[in-house]
Amino acid sequence: MSNSSHPYNSYLHLLTPVIDSKLEEFTLTGYGKVNKQDLWDFLTKKKWRKPKEGIRIHELVADILSVKIGEFMNYATVEAYKAPNLFVELDSEELQELLGEKTVNE
Repeated sequence: MSNSSHPYNSYLHLLTPVIDSKLEEFTLTGYGKVNKQDLWDFLTKKKWRKPKEGIRIHELVADILSVKIGEFMNYATVEAYKAPNLFVELDSEELQELLGEKTVNE
């Protein structure tokens, strides 16, 4: 998983069942598109942005279980806005061709 320099990455193998449980909860509430990588990125970049020295595994488990779908979705929305706009270099004709739309003049 990404963010390989995060100090809590060494706990990932132990936390996988808890992460899976949280993802199941998201699915049951209608948010089935969240994957492990997305949740781990949220945890390491947002929730655990400032790692604690000597963190205990039960604290990490509690953090994962306490994630609310709203806070995750807010994070995901902000990250989506930060992503590069892949269509910025295209002019309107190229964009229409790419999207399969016909112009009025055709």
